[in-house]
Amino acid sequence: MTTESPRWFTSSYSNNGGNCVEVAANLAGSFGVVPVRDSKNPTGPVLNIPTTVFAGVVAGVKAGEMGNV
Repeated sequence: MTTESPRWFTSSYSNNGGNCVEVAANLAGSFGVVPVRDSKNPTGPVLNIPTTVFAGVVAGVKAGEMGNV
């Protein structure tokens, strides 16, 4: 059995300001989660967010429903 490793990336909108998160969207299809971590602490904790919840967050951000975050 092969274990798929997360492929982490940071948004191109982050501007290297230091307050960024990284996501590993490559696990969404196979595991149904989108892992999220603090880009400043790559060995720290990871939140595994269900794909449906993550999609809702992304839609809210795009619609401007998250305020000034």
